[in-house]
Amino acid sequence: MRKRIISIVSFVLPMIFLSLVAGTCVLSDDAAAAKKVPWKISGQLEEACSCNAACPCWFNSLPSRMNCGGMQVLFISKGHYGKVKLDGLAISHFGQSPDNQTMMESFGKWNFSYLYIDEKATPEQREALEAIGKTVLPFSASGKTKIQYVPITRVAEGKDNKITVGGYSTIEGHLVEGGLGGHPKIVNPPGADPIHHEYLQGETTKLVYNDAEQNWNWKGSNYMQGEFTVDSEQYEKFNAGLSQKMAGMNKPPEPAK
Repeated sequence: MRKRIISIVSFVLPMIFLSLVAGTCVLSDDAAAAKKVPWKISGQLEEACSCNAACPCWFNSLPSRMNCGGMQVLFISKGHYGKVKLDGLAISHFGQSPDNQTMMESFGKWNFSYLYIDEKATPEQREALEAIGKTVLPFSASGKTKIQYVPITRVAEGKDNKITVGGYSTIEGHLVEGGLGGHPKIVNPPGADPIHHEYLQGETTKLVYNDAEQNWNWKGSNYMQGEFTVDSEQYEKFNAGLSQKMAGMNKPPEPAK
């Protein structure tokens, strides 16, 4: 019986993490609204964190250091939320796990979870980006949350992409070369949500962040790039599948005959 319980818990925790990220377990009013309003976004993912590459957190392993401090930016090349167009806008998220815990098992107890919205968005676009961001990014990972409106930019400088999020963060990173050429690709890691189904692996040249009482200054750490096209229907199906799996796993075991 003890082995059965341990097995169930070790499988359920990653699913709870994914469920929370997608908004199935605890939905804010904005995230719930995002499920009702049809939306679709396509663009590029830029991500970096304090872990060594490749980030073990996506495999439900302990961070490379005491904790994992990381960021994601979604650069939307084309998108809409209902009738509100989102072309050329961006959303960013920063968060940090507690010491000596995996990102998944500590979900809901992260040290902080901040969402940054592209300041050039109109009031209607800001509302739309907030709703989508709370659905596809791990905003509910912590009780310490904040939403800010800042300029979010990206430029290519040599082999590095340079991303700035207001005056709070500068990230520079590049893809690494695979052993047989090209770039290493990670597909469908255990912690994957639709946006992270597939991404290319790299490393940072610089990862600086000064907000949420943090003072990050990393280099040579994990960096990722990806392409995404996701929509409200896809996330509803994703959430429904997770809910069914969790419901099945939470059934009490049948008594032994």
